[in-house]
Amino acid sequence: MSTLPWLHPDRVALLEAALRQRILILDGGMGTMLQGHQLDETGFRGERFVDGHDGNHAHGHDHPGSCDLKGNNDLLTLTQPEIIRGVHEAYLEAGADLIETNTFNSTRISQADYHLEHLAYELNREGAKLARAACDTYTAKTPDKPRFVIGILGPTSRTASLSPDVNDPGFRNVTFEELVDNYTESASGLIDGGADMIMVETIFDTLNAKAALFALSELFRARGSRLPVMISGTITDRSGRTLSGQTSEAFYYSIKHIRPLSVGLNCALGAADLRPHVQTLSNVAGCYVSTHPNAGLPNAFGEYDETPAQMAAVIGGFARDGLLNMVGGCCGTTPAHIKAIAEAVSQCAPRALPSEEQEAA
Repeated sequence: MSTLPWLHPDRVALLEAALRQRILILDGGMGTMLQGHQLDETGFRGERFVDGHDGNHAHGHDHPGSCDLKGNNDLLTLTQPEIIRGVHEAYLEAGADLIETNTFNSTRISQADYHLEHLAYELNREGAKLARAACDTYTAKTPDKPRFVIGILGPTSRTASLSPDVNDPGFRNVTFEELVDNYTESASGLIDGGADMIMVETIFDTLNAKAALFALSELFRARGSRLPVMISGTITDRSGRTLSGQTSEAFYYSIKHIRPLSVGLNCALGAADLRPHVQTLSNVAGCYVSTHPNAGLPNAFGEYDETPAQMAAVIGGFARDGLLNMVGGCCGTTPAHIKAIAEAVSQCAPRALPSEEQEAA
């Protein structure tokens, strides 16, 4: 895959130049921002699904009427695009260089919960278009600070390594091939919508990630060009392991063959609890290192209490110690968090990439 030409060589050159110069800022939580709009079922359905079916498809798709669509944040890309673009622009205004598409659950597997499998490609394409438009608008305002679109491939709601049935450890509710098909379709939409790079994120099962990475490899080969690939895993608790049992170091070595642009950690934990695991990645990774933690751990009500100042203080320590190339926020973070983080790392040099000799050693 690494021998293929870049699909957008000029954008990759700008990205690599920016990464050499400073720590780049990722955006923050999408769901956190959407909750503030307090949309009801009608708000999620919009005009397109108001009658209980997909009004854009003559052949019916009448299943959406049989379940609630409230909570399907990815659907808002199609039914409330102005809200999604508004979230992107709020993070750009706060200082983000990198905007993630609203496509975390835009696979057939995840959309099956709402009987909206047929939307998978469209959700990804339109999600990338919205982020592309927002980034291009802000890049035009300050051409010396280009903004970039990260096409997001989420983990899906199934795991290829573990059984969902405690009484049948050998059972699996998804196959590797099914995951590859899902990721191929979704990634095609992200590429066609104008993403600058693809991030396989919130990885709790490395086998799922390998399916995504294989899908990307085959898709790039079929198209004859490639995009940079980012990989971000999830340490599920203070044990320091992913759900499928790997430490951060083992996780890196199991995916380094793809030669990613970056490897990192996001979600599940706050910045303070992620610190030792980001340190480990920084020590071993031959690529750039990213992190976008939660705003602390959730409280008894499932909300996040860590303030922008508190989170920025911890992440500022990451940056001063040379651990980071890209940083942002996940659950519970807002534009205020991203602005504070951007200010905290602005005077810190980015983590230097190890030489090939150092990595081999």
